[in-house]
Amino acid sequence: MRARIQTLLNMSIGWFWILICFVGLVSTASPLRAQTCTFSITNIDFGNIDVTLNTTFTASGTLVANCTGIANRRVRVCPNLDTGTGDPLAFNPRRLANGASLMNYNLFRNSNYTGVWGSTLWAYPPGPPAMVVQLSGTGSGTASRVIYARVNANQRTLPEGTYTSSFSGSNTAIAYAYTNVGNCTVIGAMNAVQVPFTVSATNVATCRVNASDLNFGAVSALTSAVDQTGSASVTCTNQWPYRVLLDNGLTGTGPTDRRMTLGIYDVSYGLYRNAGRTLPWGDLSGVNSRAGTGSGLAQTITIHGRVPAQSLPPAGTYSDTIVMTVEY
Repeated sequence: MRARIQTLLNMSIGWFWILICFVGLVSTASPLRAQTCTFSITNIDFGNIDVTLNTTFTASGTLVANCTGIANRRVRVCPNLDTGTGDPLAFNPRRLANGASLMNYNLFRNSNYTGVWGSTLWAYPPGPPAMVVQLSGTGSGTASRVIYARVNANQRTLPEGTYTSSFSGSNTAIAYAYTNVGNCTVIGAMNAVQVPFTVSATNVATCRVNASDLNFGAVSALTSAVDQTGSASVTCTNQWPYRVLLDNGLTGTGPTDRRMTLGIYDVSYGLYRNAGRTLPWGDLSGVNSRAGTGSGLAQTITIHGRVPAQSLPPAGTYSDTIVMTVEY
């Protein structure tokens, strides 16, 4: 009986040590648990812009990283952003596309728009701004980063339309690893995740007009016609058609029977679209208005005025006010 008891006791001890070894293997594997991250990037939309203003336009998006791993460790995130589909060969500036038309813009790492947001995986110098996600005592953490975007000035001749660039597929490669692995150059494409987003801007059709006064000068007789010219500046979106209309003034009854007044007295005059004063300029669209097509730049148009021969009224300054309207 003692021999049997001894045998059973040896078996029990053997199983006990096997169990201890197995538990030891489990506990040593836990610190090697890899980090896992998921990401999201909001679309960046400049909204409606007017490039004829010849200024910059800004917008932004947000990158969010959620990571899990070993408690109290830190994860380095390397958000590599490529050129986008607007123009795969352009990096500084990047470009948004509307058919064959390209709009210059770029993505930046700071609100001063001085550091281009790039990639360690492309052939150009700018790299990505690294993010560090601090994992909590439960092994999870979150961090976010603003992506600043700016449309360049000096693009006044772009036509109307919506310009886009898609960051899909390999255009985003967000790599990550524990910080002890090294910087983003060392991390490279480690654990890279593709996160799609879109950048867009809509160049809206618009027109603006400024006019100078037309002064017939001082006259001592109206026995013959007195001609003078004035000018206006029209700025409309490139390739966009427009019409310029002139009303009849304060008391006029037609394009060639406008009236400059001084009290109860008046001097009749007309405004014309051509130097020969044969095409009256009025406010009937498609009839006696002046048509044009925008270039994105200021276009100077001449207003031809004529005071026909008539009786000279009492001396004084005669004036009228014309409302100029641009239809587009």
